[in-house]
Amino acid sequence: MNQILTTIPTLDAPEPAGSHARRIAIISASWHEDIVANAVAAARAELLRSWTTPPRVEHFQVPGAFEIPLHALSLAATGGYDAIIACGLVVNGGIYRHDFVAAAVINGLMQVQLQTSVPIFSAVLTPHDFHEHEEHRKFFSEHFVKKGLEVARACVETLRSLARLNDVASVIHRAQPA
Repeated sequence: MNQILTTIPTLDAPEPAGSHARRIAIISASWHEDIVANAVAAARAELLRSWTTPPRVEHFQVPGAFEIPLHALSLAATGGYDAIIACGLVVNGGIYRHDFVAAAVINGLMQVQLQTSVPIFSAVLTPHDFHEHEEHRKFFSEHFVKKGLEVARACVETLRSLARLNDVASVIHRAQPA
């Protein structure tokens, strides 16, 4: 039996030395832009802080959350992005369509991810109650900072994990007899 002595990276290993600069797209909905912008800014800052080689982070804004999946698919199809992050706030406007919009967006993002193998991350939130008053605006503005950090961390860890899985696959492939 052919044996190759190689260390297989563990899933909790740090970023490999000499890693290439990642290219990450952030797509945000312009509805409630003042709140959603907090997630975009927090995600961008965390992405830049988290990599030894800072990624190229590009921001795309769309009219609403419903338009995010199509833009994610278009960006993923270019092959030029390592990951895509979606940010939006879908609120109950009094005609009970927010649940359908939110479900369509999340399902669409999952379909894009599975069709293209480009990781897609969501900070598209649908609060149970949101009212246009200062208390809610303040709460959700702060909450979107937290969600921006969380989505960026999930992005970083997933990209690192996928890189390690690719390394493992390469080791296994090389170990296979020809």
